[in-house]
Amino acid sequence: MEDATQEHLENAEHLENAEHAERAAHEGSSFLTTVSVTIAVLAVLAATVGSFESLETAETINDKSEAAYLQNKASDQWSFFEAKSIKKNSYEIAAAMGGAAADRFQAEANRNDADSTAIQAKAINLEKQVNDKLDDSTVREHRHHVLTFAVTLLHISIAVATLSIITHGRRWPWIGSLVLGALGVVAAGVAYV
Repeated sequence: MEDATQEHLENAEHLENAEHAERAAHEGSSFLTTVSVTIAVLAVLAATVGSFESLETAETINDKSEAAYLQNKASDQWSFFEAKSIKKNSYEIAAAMGGAAADRFQAEANRNDADSTAIQAKAINLEKQVNDKLDDSTVREHRHHVLTFAVTLLHISIAVATLSIITHGRRWPWIGSLVLGALGVVAAGVAYV
């Protein structure tokens, strides 16, 4: 629900910026038309970077959920390994006591030992997969933070560009918006380096 509210606010902000750009276009100034186009381009860039940010957030959550699932499977395998080890030890004790069934008990001990080795290998493999998923989620979480910063810079650049329209053609806000927009685009690119 929070994401829907945030998206609604961002859409309202883009509409407000579009209204400022439309007013500037009606004034007929070529500079204000340039500012309007700049705002439109910055809005598209902000929306695009915002989409990448959302994707990275979703993938971070997915990777962490998958890591938890794999960790549960690994825990199950370790429990199964422990059970096989206990059975193996019980059969070894029974075989050590001798008697008519000693050979059968030793064979069962050997079978449980072989089973436990395979189960241990599977558990170790699952733990490696858990670590890989957690590493992936760390990378994606870092990207999310960098993209959040980038989209924030782009939104600020849109607001600053709008000041050129509100102040009837002052150039310094537009130049500032270009700088902020460029920094936002660079930050978005750095997220994937």
